[in-house]
Amino acid sequence: MSGHLPVMLHEVVATLAPRGDATYLDCTFGGGGYAQAILDAAPRCTLFAMDRDPDAIARGAGLVARHAPRLHLIEGRFGDMLEHLAARGVTALDGVVMDLGVSSFQIDEAHRGFSFRADGPLDMRMEKDGPSAADLVNTLPEDELADILFRLGEERYARRIARAIVARRKEQPFATTGDLAALVRSKVPRDPSGIDGATRAFQALRLAVNDELGEVERGLASAARLLAPGGRLVVVAFHSLEDRIAKRFMADAAGRAGGASRHDPGALAPRAAPRFRLLTPRALRPGEAETRTNPRARSARLRAVERLEDAA
Repeated sequence: MSGHLPVMLHEVVATLAPRGDATYLDCTFGGGGYAQAILDAAPRCTLFAMDRDPDAIARGAGLVARHAPRLHLIEGRFGDMLEHLAARGVTALDGVVMDLGVSSFQIDEAHRGFSFRADGPLDMRMEKDGPSAADLVNTLPEDELADILFRLGEERYARRIARAIVARRKEQPFATTGDLAALVRSKVPRDPSGIDGATRAFQALRLAVNDELGEVERGLASAARLLAPGGRLVVVAFHSLEDRIAKRFMADAAGRAGGASRHDPGALAPRAAPRFRLLTPRALRPGEAETRTNPRARSARLRAVERLEDAA
């Protein structure tokens, strides 16, 4: 698929270790890179691939035709995978892959409003439905805007930016990515690392518009329920908040979460047996050659667990 470079493709497939006659789920079809590689690695496997973006589903029609009847596309959120798969008679999986965050297609298409690199409508909706980024920016109270910018964008100047947004929108609502980016840049100091001053604010709004962190939590819990013994969950995250959720979830599932304080009566209760084995004690990172070819891969972190054979 032109315009899309799947990140850490070799590492994802090697960790997933797809095999014939097994059933897999690609939670974020995107450009189809992982899906193609999984189907090639296990020529007899069945793959379900989900995406909440209708454009991604439409792009996948050719791949479905080439791999019929092994590839099945599902339009929807991976947090709802239990319902979507049950409707298709699937109650167990041998592997799940999640490539979190925004896709290259969404970033590169100015009319989707995900990026400030090219001016476009202030949208950011993956499903093209529901409140847009413009709706949030133009209607939310100042405190709520500041909370989103600080909590989801880790923006130190969240209150200053929110105050400026509310003052400006009284005169003229925000409609384009360029308009909002210019205001944000005017309220934050220049970053010595060269990161654009609008980056954190745009990241925060995108996460809020699409409830991405909530979706990650729901998706991880659902994947854990669906995995059969020996099944593997592979997650590639680009954002520190998403990676933190995946890291904590996998550590807990593998019985490696920190114990309770000795002063806590709960510490005396027996701990549940681990349901998973941690495959990545430390997150895998992309190699230098890949980051040179695809700078977007630089922040990627891969984590994985395997369902234990005797897990209940």
